[in-house]
Amino acid sequence: MTKFKRNKEEIITAYIIILPWLLGLSIFIVGPIISSLMFSFMDYSIVLPPKFIGLGNYKRMFLNDPLFWKSLYNTLYMTVIGVPLNIVLALSVALLLNQKLKGEALFRTIFYLPSVVPQVAISLLWMWILNPQVGLINYLLSLFGIKGPMWLASEQWAKPAFIIMGLWGIGGNMVIFLAGLQNVPQHLYDAAIVDGANIWQRFRYVTFPMLSPTIFFLLVMGIIGTLQIFTQAYIMTAGGPMDATLFYVYHLFNKAFRDFHMGYASAMAWFLFIIIFIATIINLKLAPKWVYYESE
Repeated sequence: MTKFKRNKEEIITAYIIILPWLLGLSIFIVGPIISSLMFSFMDYSIVLPPKFIGLGNYKRMFLNDPLFWKSLYNTLYMTVIGVPLNIVLALSVALLLNQKLKGEALFRTIFYLPSVVPQVAISLLWMWILNPQVGLINYLLSLFGIKGPMWLASEQWAKPAFIIMGLWGIGGNMVIFLAGLQNVPQHLYDAAIVDGANIWQRFRYVTFPMLSPTIFFLLVMGIIGTLQIFTQAYIMTAGGPMDATLFYVYHLFNKAFRDFHMGYASAMAWFLFIIIFIATIINLKLAPKWVYYESE
């Protein structure tokens, strides 16, 4: 058997092995993506054949749908406020749990557990915790003579309530920060101490630069994840009160699976893709200004 024939058979065998994956990729991922792009330029309601309308869906989205702007504002609110708070709190807890203290493994487990609980279960639990009459938070506030807000029933407090709920699940980010802290060389801290650096200076000039790639990763993933927030609003508030928790993906879901405006929903999906793409590119462009890689 010649070398060429053997290589040809190996290539054919490799393609046969990956064929199921290629079929799945084409049918369930690439195909729907291309279809959604086509539908975004059509008036398509499932029950009727699609009709090409050009940029009609996009014009309607920007000019004739006030809920589009409301949902976009709600989502950006959660992203701009929730993501930095999540990172800061996760880093703070990781710094505390990185100390060599008795029972640190137990505390790490306790903080990590909420992050592995399904979102549906978390939502149901927090519906009770945030209940204005019998909820745990308002009960604890009442012990100090403070009347708690209406939380999910209040237009002003609904989004902060979702942010607080999100902070409860910082365990995943905390574990990633702990892994990053374990990789910070001890000799850098020793050199900083010899130079007279205090705790803040050691964090500013040693810990933060060494953790900057981890912070960058969590920032990008946090933005992408928060821009797609859906489950909590779907289960807990159905977008209320007064559309205060009508997030972008939930509005898209309503247009697609309740109003059956698939063409319009596809246009919304592609606009969200553009937002996520631009946000990621901006982060990548700004990264060299503050992200430090030890190999550089």
